[in-house]
Amino acid sequence: MHTIPPMRIHNIAFTVYAVGLMAFPLRSQQPPDPQADNPPSQQDTNAQEFQDSRDRVLYSTETEHFKPLTRKLAQNILMDQKEMWTSPFHIRSVEDAVPWILVAGGTAALIASDHWSARQLPNTVDQVSISHDVSQLGAGYTVLPITAGLYIGGAFAHNEKARETGILSGEAILDSLIVAEVFKVTMRRQRPLDGDGNGKFFQGGSSFPSGHATESWALASVVAHEYNSNILYPIAAYGLASLVSFSRLSGQNHFPSDVFAGSALGWFTGRYVFKTHVDHSIHRRPESKLSSLRPRVMPQLDGITRGVVLAWGQ
Repeated sequence: MHTIPPMRIHNIAFTVYAVGLMAFPLRSQQPPDPQADNPPSQQDTNAQEFQDSRDRVLYSTETEHFKPLTRKLAQNILMDQKEMWTSPFHIRSVEDAVPWILVAGGTAALIASDHWSARQLPNTVDQVSISHDVSQLGAGYTVLPITAGLYIGGAFAHNEKARETGILSGEAILDSLIVAEVFKVTMRRQRPLDGDGNGKFFQGGSSFPSGHATESWALASVVAHEYNSNILYPIAAYGLASLVSFSRLSGQNHFPSDVFAGSALGWFTGRYVFKTHVDHSIHRRPESKLSSLRPRVMPQLDGITRGVVLAWGQ
């Protein structure tokens, strides 16, 4: 009968808990929506701003100087990190636990099959070389200048959405990178070409999770959430992030579980940052494509008959 060594059980258990943190189901603090039917009172709005000072970054309508902007961004990241690392203690329902279960379970399954799946590609010299070059699209020196360009371009062109996208994507990338680097130092997993190729944990490596996948998915998540009125933007953003992620795998830089965990960390961080800071005043977000299937009960008053009708759509 095959038995799993106790040390390997400890490694898997610790990894599953750590990966669960990447799917943190945080309750974001959103600024008031001016399009809402019953907007909150001024007192409620002031109380919300007091509770979450990060929203102040989005209420500025003018181009900011470098110093106050970086100070606000640093404050935001500190508050983000506090919520991210304490998120396991915020789980109160099954709905909150679903992201943990899916991401942690998926990563654990991939870890168990990493040794086999990493060897299914041809792994030729050309494949590894080309994949390594393509994957640099997700490097920090590539994605961070993109966020800076979005902010600067939006500021000069008075495009508030581009400016917001630049700020939030930069914050999401830095947030996710901090978490990823802590995991790398803690997990110390060997890369596919290190040691015996089995991707052992706590052996001085830096494979888990993939930093390139984390950065590219954090950027893609914010862009897709910001520009969701045209489906081509999310497709392009997620397509490029997927290309980077697969390239890290085919370039033998990471195992599948490394890429999956990094992608999940980046996407959830981008989603959290967007949900926390979204400025409703510059978003005219369309109804979901599924809204036509949503039943609604409406009163019917035509001067002759009175009653209610069941309707679908708008």
